[in-house]
Amino acid sequence: MLYQINKGCKYFGAQTVFEDIQFEIKNTEKIAIVGRNGCGKSTLLKCMTHELELDQGTIHQLSGTTIGYLAQTTFSDEERTVQEEMNLVFQPIFDCKKELEEITERMTTDHSEKILEKFAQVQEKFEQMNGYNYQAELLQVFTKFGFTKEELDRRIETFSGGQRTRLAFVKLLLSKPDILLLDEPTNHLDLETIEWLEGYLKRYEKAVVLVSHDRTFLDQLAEVVYEIEYGEMSKYIGNYSSYVEQKKLEYEKQGRAYERQQKEIERLEALIEKFRYKRSKAAFAQSKIKYLDRMERIDKPQEGNTKTFHAHFTPHAKGGKRVLEVEDLVIGYDKPLSKINLEVLSGQRIAILGANGTGKSTFLKTIMSIIPALSGNYLLGHQIDVGYFDQQLAQFNTSKTVLEELWDDYPDLDRTTIRSVLGQFLFSSDEVFKTVDVLSGGEKVRLSFAKLLLKHSNFLVLDEPTNHLDIQGKEALEESLKGFEGTILFVSHDRYFIKKIATSVLLLDDSGAHFYPYGYQEYLDHGNKQEEVKQAPKIKIEAEKPKIKPINAKREIAKIEGLISEKEELLEAKRELRFDPEYYHDYEKMNDLDEEIDQIHNELNQLMEKWEELSEFS
Repeated sequence: MLYQINKGCKYFGAQTVFEDIQFEIKNTEKIAIVGRNGCGKSTLLKCMTHELELDQGTIHQLSGTTIGYLAQTTFSDEERTVQEEMNLVFQPIFDCKKELEEITERMTTDHSEKILEKFAQVQEKFEQMNGYNYQAELLQVFTKFGFTKEELDRRIETFSGGQRTRLAFVKLLLSKPDILLLDEPTNHLDLETIEWLEGYLKRYEKAVVLVSHDRTFLDQLAEVVYEIEYGEMSKYIGNYSSYVEQKKLEYEKQGRAYERQQKEIERLEALIEKFRYKRSKAAFAQSKIKYLDRMERIDKPQEGNTKTFHAHFTPHAKGGKRVLEVEDLVIGYDKPLSKINLEVLSGQRIAILGANGTGKSTFLKTIMSIIPALSGNYLLGHQIDVGYFDQQLAQFNTSKTVLEELWDDYPDLDRTTIRSVLGQFLFSSDEVFKTVDVLSGGEKVRLSFAKLLLKHSNFLVLDEPTNHLDIQGKEALEESLKGFEGTILFVSHDRYFIKKIATSVLLLDDSGAHFYPYGYQEYLDHGNKQEEVKQAPKIKIEAEKPKIKPINAKREIAKIEGLISEKEELLEAKRELRFDPEYYHDYEKMNDLDEEIDQIHNELNQLMEKWEELSEFS
C-alpha cells in the first residue's frame, strides 16, 4: 500500500465537502476520481499534497513515497534555459554518473573483486535511472508537448504563460514521482498530444491519480474509479464506462431490493393490524412488531446528482441547401496558417481537427469576420443565420446580473420567457440576480448557451463548447444538440463529444485542409494519413482505356491477398513498437518508425487498388 486515507473529512465552514471517505493507492494503479464540479475532487488532490489539510481522518503514506502535482511544479529561476531547468530533474543521474566515473578511475589501479562488484551495482543503478537515454526521453516528451528541439536553449521567461504550464507538465512527467497527481491534464492539449499522453501514462511504471472530464481519456487509462457524490466516496473497479455500467446496475439492484422490502413491510404491517387486538394472536403480532423494529431498512436509491441543464436548440428558418462556400481561403495573422476549400451543406455536422497552431479557431474567427482573411473568399448561403460560441468570449466579465445580461440582448421578450430560459440552464430563484463577474467558468458557458438558444440560428459555429463543463454538462449539451435540425461547424478536443456530434471531419495540418465525409470513428479507422476524400472532386474527361483481362486473374488475386495479409501483420507489429521503451524514449527512432508505418500504409493502398482492379474480372 503506497498511500491510504482512512475516514477522511473536509469542511469549508458549515459546508461538508466529503466525509468519512476511504481512499487507497496500490503499486502502479491508474486511478480516476470523478464527480460533478464542486464535489471535492481537486480538494482531495490538494489534501494529498498538504496544500490543504484534512479536518478529520488519518493518512498513511509509505516511507520515501514521492508525490508530484502539476500545480506545485514551479520554476525557481526563470532566467534558466529549459535544458538547465530540466537538468535539475536529472541531477540524481548526473550524481550516479559521476560516481561511476570515479569508480572507473579507481579500477585502473584497483583490480579487486570488491571494486568490480561496486562498479556493477552502480552501473545497474545508472541503467535503471535511464542514465544512457535520459536526453532522448527529454526530447520525446518535450517535442510531444508542441515544442521544438531548438527551444531547449530558450530561457523560461521568454515563454508565454500557457507554454510555461506545459513546460511544468514536461518537468513533472520527467521527475517520475511515485504517485503522479493530474488535475484536468488534457486541458489546452491538441488531440495528437492527448493520445500520446494516454500512451505515456499507460506505460508509466508508477501510480497515477487523475481528475478529468475527458471521458475517452478516463476510459483509456483508469483501472479504478472513485466517485465523490453527496460528500461520500464509492469505489469501482474498471474504467469509466465500466463505472457507469456498474453504477446503473447498482441503482437498479438497490431499487429492486427497496421495492421488495417495502412490499414485505406492507404485508407485515397488515398482519400486525389484523391480529394485534385478538387475544389469541397478540403474541404473534408483537413478534412481528419487534421484527419490523429490528429490520435494517434499505434506502430508496437516489438517482445521483442529475441536476443539469435541459434545452433544445431550434432554428427559426430552414435556410438554403448551401450553408457556406469557402474558396482558396488563406487564414492566419502575420503568416498563413492554412488554405481551405470547403462546401458546407445543410444538416452537416463538421468537426475541425488538427494540432494546436494549425488554425482551427482562426478559421472560425475568419468566417465570422472577427479577423480578416489573408486571401480567398467565403460566402454564407441564402437565409443562413449564424450562432457563434467562442470559448474566450464566453468568459465575459461584467457587473450586470445574469437576468440583465440575457434580457439586454433580447429586450422584446417578457420576464417570464427570460426566466424560463435561464431556468433551463440552471439559473433559478436568486441565482438570476448574481452578477456575471462572480460566475464560475461553467456558469458563464451556460449563460452563453442561453443566449445562443434564444437566437434560434440554423448554423451553429462552436469553438470548444465543452470547455469548463463537467461530464454531466457535456452529456446535456450532446443531448441538446442531438435533435438540432440545422448545421454545425465546430472545434473540440473532446473525442467523446466529437464521436457523438460529428458526421464529417475537416483536418487542418501542414499540408493543408482535408475533408472526410464520415464520422470521427470511421475517420480514425481509415487513418488520417490516407489520401483525403474530396467533397466535390473534379471530373477529368479522358478517353477511357480499354480494360484487358489478365491471364490467371484468380491466381494474381490470391497472391495479392497474401501480400495484403503480410503487410497488415507487419503494420500491426510496427504499431506495437510505439509502446516499446526502446522507441518512445528515443526521439529519432520514433520518427523513423512513423516513416516506416507511413510507407507500409502507401504499399497497402497500392495493393488494394491492384486487387480492386483484378476483382472486376473474377
